[in-house]
Amino acid sequence: MKTVLFIISFLICLNLNAQNQEEAQVKATIIEFFDAFHKQDTVKLKAMAKDDIVLQSIAVNIDGKTILKSTHYNEFVTSIASIPKSSAFEEKLLGFNIKVDGKMANAWIPYEFWFNGNFSHCGVNSFQFIKEEATWKILYLVDTRRRDGCQ
Repeated sequence: MKTVLFIISFLICLNLNAQNQEEAQVKATIIEFFDAFHKQDTVKLKAMAKDDIVLQSIAVNIDGKTILKSTHYNEFVTSIASIPKSSAFEEKLLGFNIKVDGKMANAWIPYEFWFNGNFSHCGVNSFQFIKEEATWKILYLVDTRRRDGCQ
């Protein structure tokens, strides 16, 4: 009986270790994405995403209505590249909540966005990933944007 319990415990530990390794890989991919974002590295940004990536933002307009804005990923990458080098921008990541199931992962990442040293907005990034071969690729990215209720 002790042998059976030991084997079961061992297998559970192996599974948890594998899960933790996958979560660490997803987190490393997110950090790499934001590193490329801040460096305006369009080649890296494009390589990290699926060709048919969906990119959306949820916000509230001036009339108080919820709006959903969809952007083509290439437009997003171009807009990042077009920020003048004299401008400083930073998306500060405030935490990581990552879930993995096989070849799919989800990450929930609260953030603050700063432009030229001034607070711009806050929200949450929600990433969906697919693992192809040994690489996690961004499949879907949606964020929220607000100025109120930030930490």
